[in-house]
Amino acid sequence: QVRLVESGGGLVQPGGSLRLSCAASGFTFSRYLANWYRQAPGKEREFVAQIDTFGRSTYVVDSVKGRFTASRDNAKNLLYLQMNSLIPEDTAVYYCMVDGSWGQGTQVTVSS
Repeated sequence: QVRLVESGGGLVQPGGSLRLSCAASGFTFSRYLANWYRQAPGKEREFVAQIDTFGRSTYVVDSVKGRFTASRDNAKNLLYLQMNSLIPEDTAVYYCMVDGSWGQGTQVTVSS
């Protein structure tokens, strides 16, 4: 059974950092591209970042470029999103998605 569980969210001040994790189980994680999405209050879910199967190639949307970095540890079946220089507009529920399966999300709130 495919399972994705996000963690690492929380409340952080503007300019702060968080690292989100997504634990994958029930499938061969290393075979799939992995993605991060987010959904802010009152807005549609939006794509944030993608990482290839080997973790050598990543893509992030312009709004987080230079601040967010996706990475993965295939040996541990873990996906990460390092978020630096956070701004209030980054407040959202963050989700990992692999091959069409979604986690339950983790809340990130950026506020002073």
